[in-house]
Amino acid sequence: MAQVLEFKLPDLGEGLTEAEIVRWLVEVGDVVAVDQPVVEVETAKAMVEVPCPYGGVVTARFGAEGTELPVGAPLLTVAVGEAAEGRAGGGTDTADAAASGAAPGRGTASEGSGNVLVGYGTSEAPARRRRVRPGETAPPAPAARAVNGESRAAEPAGAHARVSGAAEGPVPVISPLVRRLARQNGLDLREMTGSGPDGLILRADVEYALRAAAAPGRTDATVGAPETRPDPAGAPEPAAHAGTPAVTRVPLKGIRGAVADKLSRSRAEIPDATCWVDADATELMRARAAMNAAGGPKISVLALLARICTAALARFPELNSSVDTGAREIVRYEGVHLGFAAQTDRGLVVPVVRDAHTRDAESLTAEFARLTEAARAGTLTPAELTGGTFTLNNYGVFGVDGSTPIINHPEAAMLGVGRIVPKPWVHEGELAVRQVVQLSFTFDHRVCDGGTAGGFLRYVADCVEQPAVLLRTL
Repeated sequence: MAQVLEFKLPDLGEGLTEAEIVRWLVEVGDVVAVDQPVVEVETAKAMVEVPCPYGGVVTARFGAEGTELPVGAPLLTVAVGEAAEGRAGGGTDTADAAASGAAPGRGTASEGSGNVLVGYGTSEAPARRRRVRPGETAPPAPAARAVNGESRAAEPAGAHARVSGAAEGPVPVISPLVRRLARQNGLDLREMTGSGPDGLILRADVEYALRAAAAPGRTDATVGAPETRPDPAGAPEPAAHAGTPAVTRVPLKGIRGAVADKLSRSRAEIPDATCWVDADATELMRARAAMNAAGGPKISVLALLARICTAALARFPELNSSVDTGAREIVRYEGVHLGFAAQTDRGLVVPVVRDAHTRDAESLTAEFARLTEAARAGTLTPAELTGGTFTLNNYGVFGVDGSTPIINHPEAAMLGVGRIVPKPWVHEGELAVRQVVQLSFTFDHRVCDGGTAGGFLRYVADCVEQPAVLLRTL
């Protein structure tokens, strides 16, 4: 007999709690191997292909493309065992489990790497028996079918005989809270149309349906009508008035949501301050031109600035740190994991160059290029987006001179670099046209005083103006 195992959305690392299904890589009925990628999801940090820890036949998928699932929610079920029986749909009551809010049934199998991502360790899936209600006999194994354009496990005969006129297939509900609220108020979720992605029923839909059912003059047919449902977020739209502009609501989720949370936390927790200085970058640009003229891989300006940052942090280690508010301690890091801001089509991300203090300009250039390409392709791993100790932000690429950066929480400082442009400058006592850049430095005032921050920024500016200053630390 084939046994049906449930694969849940695993923890994708570093505190991530949900992911959005971008693209299914398998169909119901497909044969999958252990650790074969089955779905591409987008988290708040990156696009990730999720491998299945079981080998067998896919019997059900949970969630259409565009649906956001919490960690631990079912992704799919796989029939493990004899292929012929698995392909015929051998398994447990997946549809009934989805309708009742319980996890679909699953058995044991010797084949499988556990409910984990590749490289996160392995374990065998625990056995679990399906409970049979009093007076009910165990139904035959379901066959795969399609519901609303999404392949699902077929519902066993009689499993929902208690629901009169109910639609077939799993109820599109993720939250146990929504199921409980409907159950406590005697509301049949199968008669509702959700306002979430692909008809997902949200708490706001249930609350609206309950209010509508209690209102005089309403009938069951009008309960949950989508054309009169309020905003899914539960916030009522303002009353329409003449001249009032139309509004568009953009969900704060994925990368945009993660950035919003981190920036809000930074401003709420970190007492930051910013200082800035203009610097003559003419000699730095000449030094770069000389390096590139000597042959070999081209050196980027960002790599030279990164090298300057690591040298400055060696002189001012107070700024390569974070604050542990619970322990009321400043945590100083021995090495520099240098983050850099990268703008992509998916939003702002901050890839991290590991051990930047050990790299030369050529190595830094190569690593910046690799991470930037991966960021734009959406293939950065969670490990490549976390663990930074200091951030370099080159907003000069946007054609602006200055900014007051928000610290990348929980780090303690960020150096901002504006555009390098020709400007009038007094050089050796005479007015001349020089390549000038504005440097801004935002720091956590808890880890140091202004003298330390000013000393760091002045050293950076000195290295920009006279790159030979770096020779003392090489």
